[in-house]
Amino acid sequence: MPDTRKHRGPGPQDPEWFGPGSRPALASAVSDLSWLLSRGYAAPSSLKLVGDRYELVERQRTAVLRSACSDGSLAGRRARQIGVAALRGRPLRIDGFNLILTLESALGGGVIIGGRDGSFRDLASVHGTYRKVEETQPALDLAARLLAAWGAGPCTWLLDAPVSNSGRLAEMVRATRPGWAAEVVPNPDAVLVRPGDLVATADSVILDNCGEWVGLARAVVEAGVPGAFVIDLG
Repeated sequence: MPDTRKHRGPGPQDPEWFGPGSRPALASAVSDLSWLLSRGYAAPSSLKLVGDRYELVERQRTAVLRSACSDGSLAGRRARQIGVAALRGRPLRIDGFNLILTLESALGGGVIIGGRDGSFRDLASVHGTYRKVEETQPALDLAARLLAAWGAGPCTWLLDAPVSNSGRLAEMVRATRPGWAAEVVPNPDAVLVRPGDLVATADSVILDNCGEWVGLARAVVEAGVPGAFVIDLG
């Protein structure tokens, strides 16, 4: 079936699965999974153990997995994180799909997860094809306004070439703000972990291997989407 969604909004049962009544169990699941990861247990088997213990549905398990991290990862990420106040004048490389999906979800009322490392993450996924939604341009405009206010230097968006429509999104990025660059590359992760680059991402693999990074998605959502459906599982 083709994807005909016009919004990056919540799932029909998200108010129940991520509402106030479910959050203590989700937070405990994140804590338990992080404990297991810190002791070297594999993520898939650990997630099954924790998910079964708390009787979580698949979408909740995805949120728990995206929120948890080992103690070692947490310490490393915190040591290399900077705030938006340190963006002024500095070139920034942006994990394009990682950021745009979170901002689209926040603007569309979708669930935004606050993870153990403080990053904001969404529950959306690309599955090889990116589809523009009604929140796409507002998300780009919001990011442009706030990055300008924070004085960020030249910004380069990195988008995955294997994802369909990445070229169209790159065109939208360039048209949104003069001076923004957008590159469609085979593997953005390999670029984002290069020494010396300041990166904006919430991708766990990148965060564990990059240099300095900024939680841009969280900063933009907190500053520009005050009514976002955010649940803190950290």
